[in-house]
Amino acid sequence: MSEPSSFGQPGLARLAPYPFQRLRALLADSQAPSEKPPIALSIGEPQHPPPAIVADTLRAAVDESLGRYPASLGRMDLRETMAKWLCQRFALGPRAIDPATQVLPAAGTREALFAVSQALLDPGRRPLVLMPNPFYQIYEGAALLAGGEPVLMNTTPENGHIPDLDAIDAATWARCGIIYICTPSNPGGQVLPQAFFNQLLGLRERYGFVIASDECYSELYRDERNPPLGLLQACQAAGYPEFNGCLVFHSLSKRSNLPGLRSGLIAGDAALIAAFAAYRTYQGSAMPLHHQQASLSAWADEVHVKANRAAYRQKFAQATALLQPHAPYHEPEAGFYVWLPVPDGDDEAFSQRLYQTQGVTVLPGRYLSRPTAAGDPGAGYVRLALVAEPAICEDALERIQQFLQLKC
Repeated sequence: MSEPSSFGQPGLARLAPYPFQRLRALLADSQAPSEKPPIALSIGEPQHPPPAIVADTLRAAVDESLGRYPASLGRMDLRETMAKWLCQRFALGPRAIDPATQVLPAAGTREALFAVSQALLDPGRRPLVLMPNPFYQIYEGAALLAGGEPVLMNTTPENGHIPDLDAIDAATWARCGIIYICTPSNPGGQVLPQAFFNQLLGLRERYGFVIASDECYSELYRDERNPPLGLLQACQAAGYPEFNGCLVFHSLSKRSNLPGLRSGLIAGDAALIAAFAAYRTYQGSAMPLHHQQASLSAWADEVHVKANRAAYRQKFAQATALLQPHAPYHEPEAGFYVWLPVPDGDDEAFSQRLYQTQGVTVLPGRYLSRPTAAGDPGAGYVRLALVAEPAICEDALERIQQFLQLKC
């Protein structure tokens, strides 16, 4: 009898279970209290109403778009609108982004963040792929399936939850193919400052790697007078107006409450965009035409985005009032997560017991991180996604407060 065939590339065997798969296993034998409706704060899926203008545009565009293949590069008017938004939002100047060569629509940031490693890494070199720890798990999977090797940069209270670039040695930088950064960060909500970008851009100029900046939470900031800095803006300030070696990723899922539209953008260095576009020609992940039309209407409107920020601001004020006295945490500058330290340090036990007694589901921090020689920076935290409507979030936060009062 012949041996069973083995299928798949080696990287598949190294993929870790997804965080929510682990959470389902953790809670499989647990029951929420029958008298308390369950509330999920575990997944970052925005629940605010989508903007009416987008839904109206989508409906109107369906009939005329279903009979045509979408171009992998996307409609030029959409790319022009994206370029205009980037230039205005990040104060780049009106013609700093060429819509023909420096921006592409993406089927959500997950598609682009994953595919960029497949397109730009040379697996023959087995390049290193640097990423923060904790992280969005797509970074790790993208590295492994592109033939790269993940290198984790722990983000902890000691370094302000910002990757310590000085802790990376020259040999690692020399082998680096891509570095993933996330600003504002998931899960902590920290915004990377210009000084960090100056150092990273200097290293990039010396060693030649690609910087992939995940900025999908950039529009959910607390202070209307101080929007988060982005990589393209930092490039200009540091003297790199062509965005050499740099790519940014933005999403309508968070900005516009449109996770089901699967719409985002990738922008930056024209040479990297050209390489990514060539890869996508074969990959075939083109956004449907009616999604493109709906996306255009979303990128062109800021009214709904300001209202969205106001709703999150209200929920974070509730979280501060209810949770800070019992489990002090770093206030996030942006995003929609609270990265909450667990009083006894056992994030899995905390999550399980919270669900059993309060019916609230949160995500153990260790499911977003990996153990390292210096420890596991996600252990001892839980992530709360304040994505539901304000009244539902307030109910969940009050239940967590009650649980913390008993624990403390």
